[in-house]
Amino acid sequence: MEIVILPTEQQCGVVAADVITDAIAAGGTTLGLATGSSPLFVYSELIRRHRDDGYSFAALQAFLLDEYVGLPAAHPESYARVIRRELIDHVDIDSDRVYGPDGMSEDICAAAQRYDTDIAARGSIDIQLLGIGVNGHIGFNEPTSALLSRTRVKTLSEQTRTDNARFFDDIEQVPRHVITQGLGTICETKQLLLIATGSHKAAAIAAAVEGPLSAGCPASVLQLHPHATVVIDDAAAAGLANADFYRYVREHKPDMQRIR
Repeated sequence: MEIVILPTEQQCGVVAADVITDAIAAGGTTLGLATGSSPLFVYSELIRRHRDDGYSFAALQAFLLDEYVGLPAAHPESYARVIRRELIDHVDIDSDRVYGPDGMSEDICAAAQRYDTDIAARGSIDIQLLGIGVNGHIGFNEPTSALLSRTRVKTLSEQTRTDNARFFDDIEQVPRHVITQGLGTICETKQLLLIATGSHKAAAIAAAVEGPLSAGCPASVLQLHPHATVVIDDAAAAGLANADFYRYVREHKPDMQRIR
């Protein structure tokens, strides 16, 4: 696992965008996209590169990490709609090649299984962007999620619903159920990229990076992945015992391994 610590959210967004475009340059054609607050600086930088530098996403396809159960795709807070508002509508990726779970299916368990199969059938994901919840969840894999879990229906914790209530008029509008890629599904991605900023994420980052591998902190599954990058600001790094070492490693990386 590579830990990149930077002073600001904006710098984290730029470096995370570098990781994504480097993966594309190396032959990646399939992105895994996350929603929420953490990826916003990344998406802003990718949009800027498309707008100002002519960077093209036209050859890519993308898969969403998760979706609420019971929100129509046209609902402003469905993740199908959010990802278009935050990224897809501003770049040249074909919106018909952006796939997500069907949270409105009459059989949501079958829909989750189909989505898991569809990811593999289309060649799997080259690089998956992830955020992290204050309780250590990635995707919507809440604490106690099996480390080898597949895409499935999950019940959200009240902490997660409370955290997401800011996107709705009140917490009662936040769905209790989601379809999420499982931890096992996520770990089949060729490269994982987790971004987190702010002091409220410090405990979760410390548990994920330096704590034990545990279903109690689902993000700790990144410790098992052969190519995982964690990009965080100083505030999110505050709980790391080895923060100085991670900074030293970044400063002295050999050129062939260096993130720009």
